Amino acid sequence: MESRPRVLLLGLDSSARSHHDVTAEESLDELGLLVDTWGGEVAARLLQTRPKPDPSWYVGRGKLAEAVELARASGANTLATDSELTPGQLRRIEKEVGEAGLDLRIIDRTQVILEIFARRAHSREGRLEVDLAQAIYALPRLTGKGLILSRLGGGIGTRGPGETKLEMDRRHLRQRIINLKGEIAEVGRQREVQSRTRREGAAPLAALVGYTNSGKSTLFNRLTGADVLVEDKLFATLDPVVRRLDLPNGQRVMISDTVGFIRKLPHNLVASFRATLEEVRTADVLIHVIDVSDPSWAEYAAAANSVLVEIEATSAPVIYALNKTDRLAGGRAAALADPRAQERARQSRVVALSAVTGDGLDELQAALSAELAGRRQVFTFKVPYAQASLISELHEKGRVLAEVYEADGVAVKVEIEISAGRRVEAALGRT
Repeated sequence: MESRPRVLLLGLDSSARSHHDVTAEESLDELGLLVDTWGGEVAARLLQTRPKPDPSWYVGRGKLAEAVELARASGANTLATDSELTPGQLRRIEKEVGEAGLDLRIIDRTQVILEIFARRAHSREGRLEVDLAQAIYALPRLTGKGLILSRLGGGIGTRGPGETKLEMDRRHLRQRIINLKGEIAEVGRQREVQSRTRREGAAPLAALVGYTNSGKSTLFNRLTGADVLVEDKLFATLDPVVRRLDLPNGQRVMISDTVGFIRKLPHNLVASFRATLEEVRTADVLIHVIDVSDPSWAEYAAAANSVLVEIEATSAPVIYALNKTDRLAGGRAAALADPRAQERARQSRVVALSAVTGDGLDELQAALSAELAGRRQVFTFKVPYAQASLISELHEKGRVLAEVYEADGVAVKVEIEISAGRRVEAALGRT
């Protein structure tokens, strides 16, 4: 069995951090969790305080020499930086490490995330999107020894006259990027057809969003009875899953479990996953799941919100679900009493719950019903027996309040999505 990579974590405590950011130590802790999810183990960690990253070495050259010696002493065979390295920084660090006589693989936070996604994406769409992100990341880094082109798939083409190996590899990657974008666009068109069908079916969509490992999949399973993988690791869910939920008031809603967000989420990955994140952008309501047991939960929520802004998913109303209250001494009451929660409650609906125990789920469903209430209306129809199939549709898509069989048809009183009611009106009007 292949041994786990032993990884030295290298980070910066920069004064450029905004007040919304977690501390540098917490960020390095998160990199350690990423490394664990990736399959490595943390051998040592090193943090440098400086105003901004060194443009040539990421950390100062002296601190890099210290990192090399720490890697040697700890038996690390991989060095992972907490921020994305520029191609120039990567080459200089590799050169410095090589001259020190150390066989040390250099990777950055972005590459760790990309490799996690590559292992965990199972749908065709997810795999295509990861391949695209990897290819875009790889293109300017072809001279770095950390890149393994074979991981990106596809064969290398025939070298043209006077073309160097590097030029050929770059040409191959550019063409692969074009091909992948084309395939993703086609899958996106198929997804749009499915999304249009859902919208025509008048079932509103609620998307679970939030920071990775906040408990979205556990909540999804609790709400829908699904069996989505739940794992105490980052990015347990990559491919979106949609299931039906019947709310206590009889309203039907579709619930989508989506990929967790994270600070410093690679821009290429966000861009590549735009098709998958379409469920988030087109949702009728967002349920922002927050691990309220983490003291820095407000900073993680802010990071998730920044991703929502980046993918242009800010038009839908938001319900903040303060999850994992079973881990708080004061439970749900303590979560709701937090000034940070009360600040959100002034603009959005806020509920406190535990997806593990189920405590508070009724409040979440009530909030969801209230948020979607404006989409429904009570209609009264007289459905001729010749169009009896409409009766089944009304039962399927709405909540039938009264149903009377008369000589010339069925009188139905139903609470239903306004768009669905209008379509039934149109169908009856054509007779």
